[in-house]
Amino acid sequence: MASRMKPAEGAMTLAEMKEFAGFTAATQRYVRRALDIGLEREDAMERWSRDVVEAASIRAQARMYERIPELRALMPDDSDLAAVEPFMAPLVTVSAFDLGQGRLTSFSAYRFLYERLVGAEVRPWLPAAFCAAAALPHLHPDLRRKLLQSISEAAATASGWSNRQPAFFPQWVEKVDAAALPN
Repeated sequence: MASRMKPAEGAMTLAEMKEFAGFTAATQRYVRRALDIGLEREDAMERWSRDVVEAASIRAQARMYERIPELRALMPDDSDLAAVEPFMAPLVTVSAFDLGQGRLTSFSAYRFLYERLVGAEVRPWLPAAFCAAAALPHLHPDLRRKLLQSISEAAATASGWSNRQPAFFPQWVEKVDAAALPN
């Protein structure tokens, strides 16, 4: 028996697709590449590497993303300060790497990626990790300014977060030669 999505789930999936479609092409490409690496979906080197510089970036990203299972395991259940440090330090480090690549240029793009890499439970921790990573001195001052200005007051001061897991996980789509399609 086939199961169907509830109307609310379909609407949320569509909203996630619309949000992703609003990102620049470079951001979309980076998110898909990051998900391939972080979720071990595809051979990222084969699919995404266009040159030696990008190959080196993918290898570095794969090494950095080795911490993602640790992040999932260390995620605090509440705001117990003793549990925050072992979780936030690696989250900020991985976030700083991603923001340093220059392709995630807003909090919404960052949040979109990390909800999928780590899970919905990470949402309460994302504003703090984003702000910490975006303020680090390894980023160009103009990028730091753009990133920090991209987080809304509502996102930074939310009193609660949804625990609904994301439904839309963008993937590589092969280009189709329009001339080869039957009319």
